[in-house]
Parts: sequence; C-alpha cells; structure tokens
Amino acid sequence: MTAGRQVISKKKDWYTPHKYVTAVKAVFDGHIALDPCSGLFSIVQAEVEYSLPEHDGLAEIWNFPTIYVNPPYGNDAERGTRIADWLRKCEEAHRVYDSEVIALVPVATNTRHWKEYIFGHAHAICFLYDTRLRFLVDGQDEGKGAPMSCAMIYWGHRYDRFFEVFIQYGAVLNIESLGKHAIGHAIKNGNSKSTRGTARTITKGHLPAAQAFKNASKAEGAKSGQMALDV
Repeated sequence: MTAGRQVISKKKDWYTPHKYVTAVKAVFDGHIALDPCSGLFSIVQAEVEYSLPEHDGLAEIWNFPTIYVNPPYGNDAERGTRIADWLRKCEEAHRVYDSEVIALVPVATNTRHWKEYIFGHAHAICFLYDTRLRFLVDGQDEGKGAPMSCAMIYWGHRYDRFFEVFIQYGAVLNIESLGKHAIGHAIKNGNSKSTRGTARTITKGHLPAAQAFKNASKAEGAKSGQMALDV
C-alpha cells in the first residue's frame, strides 16, 4: 500500500510485516475473516480477501466477525477514493455488524478521517514504537522504513486482549470514553479563545484550595520543627 498522500499511479504495494500479522491474529484468536484490501504478496491469509484492481473492497459489505485493514495510504485518482473511505468502512462495520476491526494507518491526528472515524468511534489505539515501520514492499523486506509514524486502530469490545497483545509493540490507549463527549467542539465552533478564558477561570477557582494546602503545610511544618515545603 502506498504511503503518504500522493496520488496512486505507478506504485509499489506496502504489505503488513509478519510480526504485525501475527499480532492481529493473536487479538482475533487466530482467525482473520476479512482482508478487504489484500494483494498478490499479502501474508495475511484471511478467509476472504479482496484485491484491487480486480475486486474493490470498498464496494462490498463488510459483514464479517473479524477484519484487518492495511489500506492504500494515497489518493486513488482512478476510483476517486482516499484513506478516509477505508476508515469509514471500518467504523461502519463495527457499528452496523459489530465486527472487530483493526486497521494499520499513518498517525495523522489532525486529519478529518481521524476526527470522524477514529476519535469518538474506535475503542483503542496502539502508537507503534517502530522508528520507521518496515513494510514488505511487493512482498520483500527492502530494509527501508516508512517515512511516517503508524498506529493500529481497534474497533471492538475486547480492549484487554488488544492491550495484552499490542503493548509489546507500542503505547496502547483506551479511547472508548471519547464517545461520550463532544470532542473539539470549541475549535469546531470557533470558540477556542473563550475556552482558554474558561481554563484560566477554572485555574483561579482552585487557588483558594491551593493556598489552604500551602498554609496547612506550613503549619504542620512549624509543629514538627521542620521547614514546610513551599507549594
């Protein structure tokens, strides 16, 4: 799968390295039911595999119990699709069919597809510790890593299992609680200035408690004959 945001034309396919295929299978109890963007040199070996250009996985229904997705990272000018379309299908598969889904994607937290289909929808993220993740390029390990950071995104209800497996490969975060909040609403509504003002107000509101703690510390220090910590 291509990296970055370039337009897909003459390209090499970047396949998931063996260690991460093994990890995904471990989360899924050894069985990947669907790989919707497979290819000639894929080692995923899912029960059902769709491969471009012969079979467009985006055109199919993803009603499968376990799904692994390593999507094209660039823009497909011929089909008019982007990585956002693949992440939309990941979120939809979990929401509609209760599928467990794992996707290997570039870390791009400022992008629309992260905000619309990951934050508030996915349940966990593993920010991979690879300095430069070495994909299999057309099936071969060429020794060169990807030019961007990558993460495994998890839509599913077994966070503990995902954590147990992927903590070996990076920093794992449970983001399920984000689904209960209006994320970034101040930025979306152009109210970032007022939000900063609110933060200052809250901080000031805590000053009396801080002062009380400081005074209590000094008093305790005086009783014990020791110097109190100046907080």
